[in-house]
Amino acid sequence: MQSLQNHFLIATSALKDGYFERSVTYICEHNEDGAMGLVINQPLEISVPELLKKIEIPTEDKVFEKRAPVYAGGPLSTEKGFVLHRTELGWRQSVNLSKNIMLTTSKDILEQMGTDLGPKDYLLTLGYAGWSAGQLEEELKENAWLTLAANEAIMFDTPIHMRWEAATALLGFNPWQLTSEIGHA
Repeated sequence: MQSLQNHFLIATSALKDGYFERSVTYICEHNEDGAMGLVINQPLEISVPELLKKIEIPTEDKVFEKRAPVYAGGPLSTEKGFVLHRTELGWRQSVNLSKNIMLTTSKDILEQMGTDLGPKDYLLTLGYAGWSAGQLEEELKENAWLTLAANEAIMFDTPIHMRWEAATALLGFNPWQLTSEIGHA
């Protein structure tokens, strides 16, 4: 089995699930037991400062980007937060996912967001996407997903509404060329 950790899953038109339509999912873990990922292009109607206030983390004297959205990371455990960020040490529950990307789930990173001590580039998600053993491999066989090595520029620098198109373009074709139909000669 080839692990897809540190890869993107790009939803194709064969994926009829409304939740994942036109989604780009960063795969955090993939092994014989299944896979776990975070959708990186579905913002929720709440910003990072609004979420922090809801969970009683002070936001005074903190600076956030104009919108600083929170993302719907997936349909599972939507009450749990996950922070994907460039590799920076200093938080209690961080895992290196690649040379340049970490995942942190501890509250201490939330307390530092918007300060010089917090991560500069990050995606805060609520929930995650998960696949049981063999499930993702079956979906790949059914042409539900395209795969691509993760690209930090798409994660952190590309506008949200352009991430699906940008990821697809790295594969060498335009999104309009995708179809759920397969032909037989």
